[in-house]
Amino acid sequence: MKILLTLIMCSSVESICLPPHPWPQLFNDKYDCLQFGYQEAYKKLEIIGRKDVNEHGIYIKFDCQPSNII
Repeated sequence: MKILLTLIMCSSVESICLPPHPWPQLFNDKYDCLQFGYQEAYKKLEIIGRKDVNEHGIYIKFDCQPSNII
C-alpha cells in the first residue's frame, strides 16, 4: 500500500489552518513519507521567512496515511 503525505499550514495567531494540501507523489512507506514531510515543512518555512512566521505564528504540520489510490 502506498502512503499519502498531506501538508497543512496553520497560524497560531489567527487559530486557523488552510485546507490540507495532498502531496502529488505517493511514498512506499511511512518512513520515507515522514522524512520527506519534515524536509518540505522546513523548506516552506524558509520560503515564508522569519518575519511572517513570527508575526503570524505560522507552523506547518503534516501527516502520512495509507492511500486508497493505486
